[in-house]
Amino acid sequence: MDKDHIVVVVIGDIIGEPGQKALFLSLSKIINEKKADFVIANGENAAGGFGITGKIAGRLYSYGIDCITSGNHVWRNKEIYKILEDNHKVLRPANYPSGTPGRGWTIINKNGIKLGVLSLLGRIFMEPLESPFKTARKELACIRKETKYTIVDFHAEATSEKVAMGWYLDGTASAVVGTHTHVQTADERVLPGGTAYITDIGMTGPFDSIIGMRKENALKKLVTMMPSKFTVAENDLHINGAVIYIEKSSGKSMMIERINEQVVI
Repeated sequence: MDKDHIVVVVIGDIIGEPGQKALFLSLSKIINEKKADFVIANGENAAGGFGITGKIAGRLYSYGIDCITSGNHVWRNKEIYKILEDNHKVLRPANYPSGTPGRGWTIINKNGIKLGVLSLLGRIFMEPLESPFKTARKELACIRKETKYTIVDFHAEATSEKVAMGWYLDGTASAVVGTHTHVQTADERVLPGGTAYITDIGMTGPFDSIIGMRKENALKKLVTMMPSKFTVAENDLHINGAVIYIEKSSGKSMMIERINEQVVI
């Protein structure tokens, strides 16, 4: 019998090769256990902790990921410019200025179901981009012409800005999930209008670290205020994310639950 809902797994910021390894080892199990229809992942830290490449994107697709969102590090590898133009499954934030390479939203069509995915970047403590709020309304209006199932990845620093976006889009998006801080929050809920929300879904990668980077490098910079090259840590792999259950008839979310799984190697 067909389900009365669709299941979307959203994976938190993938950190370098360890994050990719975590997905290789455990993502298929999560997909099977949750009976996931779609998998979205934030991949902007997948290439050595900063940016993403076409090769890595291809690898992530092979693990079961359907769409890759990004954030402020999306431009770190120059090859991404062409990939963003050619590949509709890799997104840059939609509120970059007009004329920027790539696209900020897409429609993923899978097994006869269409899912809209929108990537946005916050402005508080970040870059002075166009308003993510106005951009969200504009782009979701376009997406909803094709599907009522919509996921927004809001890549932002300030919790206040993320919470505001959740309330702003309540009843308009199926879900608003925060990314960027690499620390999972415990405030997952479905808002009154039917929008699933969580301030940050966390990171996928090494937890024996300071938000994915080797502790000694990060500590040197934070304690001494001297320059220190950040390199990706390697140990204690976890997958962070969320599972969103969306009612087919309405496009509203029924439930959201966090994913925080240690990867057994």
